[in-house]
Amino acid sequence: RYVILAIIFSFARCTSASVTHYSIPEEMKEGSVVANLATDLGLDMKTLNQRKMRLDIIANKKYLDLNKETGELYVVEKIDREHICPTKSLASCYLKLEVILDNPVRIFNIEVEILDINDNAPQFRRDAIHLDISEATSRGERFSLSNAVDPDVGSNSVKTYYLSESEYFNIEVQTGRDGSKFADLILKKTLDREKKPVHNLILTAIDGGTPARSGTASVIVRVLDTNDNTPTFDKDNMNIKMMENSPIGSLVVDLNATDLDEGSNSDITYSYSLYTSEKTQETFNLNPTTGEITVKGVLNYEDFRIYDMEVIAADKGASSLTGQCTIKILVEDMNDNHPEISIKSFQSPVTENIELDTVIAVVSVSDKDSGDNGIVDLHIPDNMPFKLRESSDNYYELVVSEPLDREKVPEYDITFTVTDRGSPPLSDNETMTLELLDVNDNVPQFPQSFYTIRVMENNAPGALLSSLTAFDPDLHENQYLVYFIIEKEIANTSMSMLFSINPENGNLYALKTFDYEIEKEFLFHIEARDSGSPPLSSNVTVHIIIVDQNDNAPVIVSPWRAHGSVVEEKIPRSTDKGSLIAKVIALDTDSVHNSRITYQFLQVTDATLFSLDQYNGEIRTMRMFSYRDPRHQRLVVVAKDNGEPALSATVTIKLTTMETAVKAYSDMTEEPLEYDIFSDINLYLVIGLGSVSFLLLITILVTIVIKCQKPKPSKAAPPSRNSVISERNSTIADSTLVSNDAYWYSLFLAETRKGKLVVRQPLPKGSRYIVSSIPRGTGLTDTSDSAASTLQV
Repeated sequence: RYVILAIIFSFARCTSASVTHYSIPEEMKEGSVVANLATDLGLDMKTLNQRKMRLDIIANKKYLDLNKETGELYVVEKIDREHICPTKSLASCYLKLEVILDNPVRIFNIEVEILDINDNAPQFRRDAIHLDISEATSRGERFSLSNAVDPDVGSNSVKTYYLSESEYFNIEVQTGRDGSKFADLILKKTLDREKKPVHNLILTAIDGGTPARSGTASVIVRVLDTNDNTPTFDKDNMNIKMMENSPIGSLVVDLNATDLDEGSNSDITYSYSLYTSEKTQETFNLNPTTGEITVKGVLNYEDFRIYDMEVIAADKGASSLTGQCTIKILVEDMNDNHPEISIKSFQSPVTENIELDTVIAVVSVSDKDSGDNGIVDLHIPDNMPFKLRESSDNYYELVVSEPLDREKVPEYDITFTVTDRGSPPLSDNETMTLELLDVNDNVPQFPQSFYTIRVMENNAPGALLSSLTAFDPDLHENQYLVYFIIEKEIANTSMSMLFSINPENGNLYALKTFDYEIEKEFLFHIEARDSGSPPLSSNVTVHIIIVDQNDNAPVIVSPWRAHGSVVEEKIPRSTDKGSLIAKVIALDTDSVHNSRITYQFLQVTDATLFSLDQYNGEIRTMRMFSYRDPRHQRLVVVAKDNGEPALSATVTIKLTTMETAVKAYSDMTEEPLEYDIFSDINLYLVIGLGSVSFLLLITILVTIVIKCQKPKPSKAAPPSRNSVISERNSTIADSTLVSNDAYWYSLFLAETRKGKLVVRQPLPKGSRYIVSSIPRGTGLTDTSDSAASTLQV
């Protein structure tokens, strides 16, 4: 900083009438020295304090102060010329001061001129200047802009203006009467709002200081619209595909017409042109505000397939402008029609043996849709013995492809399903019932091919043995079965004489009482025959097993004794321990299980003297006889079979000990004797075997004689086959009929339980028969003690 001093002195003795003038620039730093008043005013520095030198600032803030020691005037606070002298019209700006001294009193007037520096930049009153200019304004039109203000004066104030680069605008700087500068905005090119609706410009004001300062303001030019643009559609021509049966209100197209204008000039309304048919306007609705076209009526491809329309878009300007759009709506076929099935003919019922490739039904199919939606396929379930054969367009024949069997499937529910090829496919179906008529093609079938029937002996005649039921899967008369016993003779005896079967239900009955000891089993066949035409039949093998019953008591054959008598045995008294005294042998004609015999003592005189083997019946001594033992010993042995309940027989043995046998026995111990083949036991056995052989020989001879006889034919009517010849309820009820030869069995049937004798076949006239009955359990082998009857023909 530098200080410009212009000091003007006017001396007066007592009063100072002159003014001391100083010039300083504004914005000097605090503490900067302006001038040395003591020197300039000619004052003695030594007397400054004594004279109370002081500074008085007139009508201003205290920007300056006085150093009383040195007499220097210095800056106390920064000085802003624009603040002190806000009026820009003043050419000079001063601070007026008074320096006062005492002893003597003197007053000095001082003026400090504040010189302007370029410390302020030009400023616009508003940061943004807004202008509205119509796009119809012609070139060269002027628009006033706000000027900039600079607090500085002189050359430091606003000097000129500059405008940012613009294709449409420039400025012209003008000077006012007071010398201020301002700018006018000039349009140099026609505006187009649709291309550029707003122009943003920068206006810059520059002062003349050094260095120069500047200020800026935004100039925003908004171009006002005029109705100079017609509405324009996105597309002038549209082809739209619409599915038939679209719901009412479905959006077809959202038309979008744009108008580059703004305000009412860009508001658009939509409408149909006169070229749009009434059918189209009834089917589609056009929203005049939004331009949406929606479905108003039913779209049916089969009725109407193409709709043509022309839509007009008009703006709301004072002079309305319009645009057009041509729309073609193509209705696409939708798979909305179900295929249809028509049964032209159907044959039901049919016999189950119908021939292959026979036509059962004729079916036609159709679909109102087009394309793939109208192509149909017909099929039936895969698991059926039928197939479809196309006879002509959309006509099919249902034929038999596999043999039918009513017994497996009595009827078929045949479902015809027709499906088109649309997406998604539609289908329809119809079910027909085919009934099969039965033919006799199944033989009766037994559950088993072989039946084993166990029959307990001594059964009651007429007892139910088993139910042999066959099954025939056919129907009606083809299913009704009749049962027969296939005739077979065993020992001149027909099976129908022994068994009978109910022809309706197959129940098998016994016609006689069976005896296990005589007949043990039978093997024959039963036939089941249906009532079809021709009849079919099958047979089954029946094996009758006679089960033994414990109906025969053991018969003691050794030691032999007369009926009811006591066996007497004599033994030496000197018999050793373990010697065989006697052997009891019993026979049982029942089966093995029931004929297993065990032996026990029922009574014994001395239990310590004899032992009995329970299996072989041997009686042995357990010790030697003593002189105290009685001479006579009585043994009662019971032979019991293994049946349930058990049957038994007893024998009483009376033993007598002989003293004379002692010596003989002792002699036997000294030297061995020859074996006596004619001992008591062996003698009994020989006698028994001889008797049996003799009876067998007599029976054979009698049989031969009877066979050789030739009976004469009889003119009398023979008795019926089932005539009862003799009935002895009391004497034969529990007996076995015995004949003298086997030929007797071919002529008669003996029912032992009922005591009946039944004729099996015609008897020769003049023949004579002797019938004997033997009580069971007696063990007799001949008819000497039996009851006898004579039959004379």
